[in-house]
Amino acid sequence: MAPEFVLAGTGFAAMLVLIALRAPIGIAMLITGAAGYHHVVGLDPLLNYLKTTPWHLFANYTLSVIPLFILMGSLAERGGLARDLFAAAHAVIGRRRGGLAMAVIGACAAFGAVCGSSVATTATMGRAALPELRRFGYDPGLSTGAIAVGGTLGVLIPPSVILVVYGISTEQNIAKLFMAALVPGLIAVCFYLLAVAVVTKLRPALAPVAPALPAGERRAALVAVLPVLLIAVVVVGGIYGGIFTPTESAAVGVIATLVVGVARGSLGWRGILDSIRASAETSAMIFVILLGAEVFNAFLALSQAPDLLAMWITDQGFPPYGVLAAMLLAYIALGAVMDELAMILLTLPVFFPVVTALDFGMDSADTAIWFGILVLIVVGIGLTAPPIGLNVFVVSSLAPDIPIARTYRGVMPFLATDLVRLALCIFFPGISLWLVHLLS
Repeated sequence: MAPEFVLAGTGFAAMLVLIALRAPIGIAMLITGAAGYHHVVGLDPLLNYLKTTPWHLFANYTLSVIPLFILMGSLAERGGLARDLFAAAHAVIGRRRGGLAMAVIGACAAFGAVCGSSVATTATMGRAALPELRRFGYDPGLSTGAIAVGGTLGVLIPPSVILVVYGISTEQNIAKLFMAALVPGLIAVCFYLLAVAVVTKLRPALAPVAPALPAGERRAALVAVLPVLLIAVVVVGGIYGGIFTPTESAAVGVIATLVVGVARGSLGWRGILDSIRASAETSAMIFVILLGAEVFNAFLALSQAPDLLAMWITDQGFPPYGVLAAMLLAYIALGAVMDELAMILLTLPVFFPVVTALDFGMDSADTAIWFGILVLIVVGIGLTAPPIGLNVFVVSSLAPDIPIARTYRGVMPFLATDLVRLALCIFFPGISLWLVHLLS
């Protein structure tokens, strides 16, 4: 084996050992990358690199979109906007068999347009919907499964923190990535609704029919949700229409969410301060992971292993879709045991040069955007797939009386639709690229 691969492999192994010893993922990448950098070029170049890299990384204007989107989601959660979304969805489709589970999916999709975080969407919707699902006698596995997969819409529906990080790491246009994610995200919503309909048709006992709400309550629920929907339209539509950059759109969304919450009296000083504190903590965690990944990726670049691997795969003449399938399977496996953000930052320096070197019948810019959407989809699968789907654990923390195995059984029909959607997006890239070409 080439010494470059031995060096890179040793670095990966050392990082995984540190993670197994419960070191934070960002710190594990930082330590391993610094040690590898020192091994390759010495101490003085390492110190010079560490002296300048954090500044250039964190002074990047584009990165400001991350804390802004996180703050917008945090304000929306504490301002009660998630409850309004679920109440409105309940009013529209709650009286159907399985309607409350469908309402969870619809509310998660709408909340994803003002949040961008899967875990936040899952936790927020879990608190809003679980009591209602229990009250109407829904099966615990279906209830928690719908919430867990609905939470993945927090990253599948733009804006998405994952896509922001992908765009920055691969130097792609974030607005175009958001455009590309919309149609696959809407397909996910339709497939999840279809999964609920089929499961409850085959097993009606899982979801008793809820009584229709009085006309006055339905009307009040729909009126209450209008400000939230308006925020989502402004945030996402402003990006697609070229009115705002993603960062400007996030800032507008924060102000709009703050104004709505304060005007309705659901967001006071305590809620605002808690939102700022939670956003700062989450952003700091993400930025540490970004720095660790930057240093580790610099070590990999010095080892030349990613470039050599890309050249080797290209020279072997492997079928491009076979290589892509292997990468996506690796992402699903890693996503089940690893933080999705760290997983992406860790693998992109290896996988991205390989993908862009292969011929998929499109130019490199389209390939980069298309691959980003495929990565986003498999990240969503990893968030709910056993043995360690992060969203499943979030839901289980909200419903400790429901066995986690039951939640995993509940997500299986949804995971089946995810695999179908992934296959469609692989073999029909136009699903992801159609809106990009239309709006560009």
